[in-house]
Amino acid sequence: MQLTASHSVLADLFGPREGAARLAKQAVLVVLGIALLAVAAKIKLPVWPSPVPVTMGTFAVLTIGAAYGARLGLVTVLGYLLIGVLGYDVFASSSSEQAGLSYMMGGTGGYLLGYVLATLTLGALAARGWDRSMLWMALAMMIGNALIYVPGLLWLGELYGWDKPILAWGLTPFLIGDGLKLLLAAVILPLIWKLVGDARG
Repeated sequence: MQLTASHSVLADLFGPREGAARLAKQAVLVVLGIALLAVAAKIKLPVWPSPVPVTMGTFAVLTIGAAYGARLGLVTVLGYLLIGVLGYDVFASSSSEQAGLSYMMGGTGGYLLGYVLATLTLGALAARGWDRSMLWMALAMMIGNALIYVPGLLWLGELYGWDKPILAWGLTPFLIGDGLKLLLAAVILPLIWKLVGDARG
């Protein structure tokens, strides 16, 4: 596996690659990405024996980062967060009554910061070819998940106090679901690359 920058992510392979048409394509991708993030955050699936259902929000964040690349992925995630700041119900536990900046500054704040860090990292790793191999994509997802959890847990500790069961609140209930999402992404993105290569071959 070559780990030097290839400057090619999945979003680069489709549609125009230069000029105004490329900008229009990127605008469409951003809008679609924001919509995907909002919908994925609301998808909740029970996973036994975890007491916490799996949401697809982190899966969407990490796969968009890998598929879009660091810059376009960052614009997409920041657009998603901006819509959240404006009070729209786009997060996993938000609602029409509990949304906006006050919600984002609560227990979820650190994880949302982690979305930004993880998107940048997954985009950078994808540009080095990590999304073309199941093994490297799985490792990239592990790194991305860590970058979401670290600021999330630090935020919880500062917000509620380190005498509270921070790991039990913000980490351990989600590990099974995150493991499943990691496996899913490790299969899907390399498979897309293989299909694209076969189609062009």
